[in-house]
Amino acid sequence: MTRLVVDLNRCQGYAQCAFLAPDVFAMHGEESLVYNPHAEAEQRERLARAVAACPVQAITADGLNGAAGRTSDATH
Repeated sequence: MTRLVVDLNRCQGYAQCAFLAPDVFAMHGEESLVYNPHAEAEQRERLARAVAACPVQAITADGLNGAAGRTSDATH
């Protein structure tokens, strides 16, 4: 399982994540991002692409194990 954190103060609502991983991220309205903070393992490849595509680097994902994108292996 991958743990996600989205910095909603940084997020600008470009919705790249929602296009690339629609089972994890969704836009409600024009600027409201909703996401599953505990994405399932089968979403890892799509999630890695979504993290990498975020133009403002608002997404942090633990548990991608070296997949593309900004990740953190630190335990919070």
